[in-house]
Amino acid sequence: METTWPNDAGFDTDYQEHEPVPLVVKGSIPTYAAGVLYRTGPLGYKIKTNNGDIYKANHWFDGLSCVHRFQIDFDDDDNGEAKVSYRSRRTCDEYIQLVQTTGKLDSITFAGKRDLCKTFFQKVMGMFTADRNHGNVGVTVSINMPGGGYVAPSEKPAKINGHSNGISTLHAKTDAAVLKKINPETLEPEGLARQNMLHPDLKGPFSAAHAKSDPISGDLYNFNLEFGSKCTYRVFHTSASTGKTEILATFPGKPAYIHSLFLTESYVVLCVWNSLIKWNGISVLYNQNIVDSIAKFDPSQKASWYVIDRRQNKGLVATYESIPFFCFHTVNAWEEPNATDPSKVDIITELSMYDNLDCVHRFFYDNITSSGQGVAGYKKRESCLPSQAQFRLSSVNAITSPTKRLPAELLFKVDKFISMELPTINPTYLTRRHRYSYGTADRLKSSFMDGIVKFDNKTQQSVIWNVEGHTPGEPIFVADPDGFEEDDGVLLTVVLDGYAEKSYLLVLDAKDLSEKGRAEMAGPMAFGFHGSHKAVGRKYGGDI
Repeated sequence: METTWPNDAGFDTDYQEHEPVPLVVKGSIPTYAAGVLYRTGPLGYKIKTNNGDIYKANHWFDGLSCVHRFQIDFDDDDNGEAKVSYRSRRTCDEYIQLVQTTGKLDSITFAGKRDLCKTFFQKVMGMFTADRNHGNVGVTVSINMPGGGYVAPSEKPAKINGHSNGISTLHAKTDAAVLKKINPETLEPEGLARQNMLHPDLKGPFSAAHAKSDPISGDLYNFNLEFGSKCTYRVFHTSASTGKTEILATFPGKPAYIHSLFLTESYVVLCVWNSLIKWNGISVLYNQNIVDSIAKFDPSQKASWYVIDRRQNKGLVATYESIPFFCFHTVNAWEEPNATDPSKVDIITELSMYDNLDCVHRFFYDNITSSGQGVAGYKKRESCLPSQAQFRLSSVNAITSPTKRLPAELLFKVDKFISMELPTINPTYLTRRHRYSYGTADRLKSSFMDGIVKFDNKTQQSVIWNVEGHTPGEPIFVADPDGFEEDDGVLLTVVLDGYAEKSYLLVLDAKDLSEKGRAEMAGPMAFGFHGSHKAVGRKYGGDI
């Protein structure tokens, strides 16, 4: 049964630190956690306009984008104790200024209200005006993103204490084909760019906020969706060594809101799950938001899986279909020999899977804040919970007709109360079989997240960390370089103490979720989406 944990300070806050401030460190943070942790997400959702009104975003995904920066240092002359500093900054200055002066937005949002004073023709024409996003971009963050101006440095030992942290560029991303460049030190926004800067054919408006990076090369993989009478998906690859982008596959498909995709050693897997966009994308232009543009969940409409070769320039090599579902976040994918014919290769995918689209409505501010009154379309909370699930795509390397739809097999779907959102893994296991995933738990103990969960896909059991009244965010895995096991390392997560209305950077042992240390902040850090950690000496920040 849902209780009333004090969460509002994590949503309605203006707390930010434009200059680095030291945090109070307690416990023991391991030295291999040295480096920089970035976090993204909305910092508040209200703007006071010049005429005295208060503009309010409707949905958590439309809050005021911000980037947070934690730097973890260790001094040899200070007994090896950690020093942690924190700074943050909203990165949507033009967006805020527009609302302050006009009292409204003239851009596509996730769940904003339509401007009924505009004609449909005006909306369609305006959609294709460059940089109409106004810069509220801040779902995921990429360190040293290929194609974003990053130049690989000469191989030199990285220094500790931030004198040489190896971070050249920082980009914020969202589910549109737009990128925002951020100063990696000051966090000031430095400009917008679109995916067509990577390749002229990437001209569609939709893409995945979660690109995938090869854990060895650092190469980036994503898709671009172009609307039209026949909607077109283009799956592309950007080289970390050259910065050049190539289109791996171009194929027609039903348009959908897709937040993430899968990567294996040899393939990119794009699943078009059941968040289909009405009217071949025209509904986005009419509604000016994503939520109202998504068709009603149809339990008879199967999800489509497209497998694209990324090694031998074979393009689209296989198509599968499965039971209908929705997903925000994929976890991982890998290849393994087929059980009956080892010469054939199967792909196993793991994800946080929803039974329907109820979760899209869950994150309206009126549904997740104590002062909210609730909104239409919001169902019972249990229907908004995901399940950890795996699918098998069989014999992918033996298929001769890449467009023939073959069945994708559901391997397991576990109980929602031991599952997670915002899932992450040990990043060195990306593209190969992993056992453990980590994320935020939701067992209906509050209106939001209520713990950190470690899921074992071998035993299909979970371990959970939780403290009443303390709300955590996405956990980021940092591997112990001297470890031998997959879970040798720590998790970095930011937790709000709802009673004290202050946050802290929490360091958990990834083996048993016991606390190792924390760094306490002076105020409440806004609940965020995602993060990226750049360890000292690690070449790439990566997208997972």
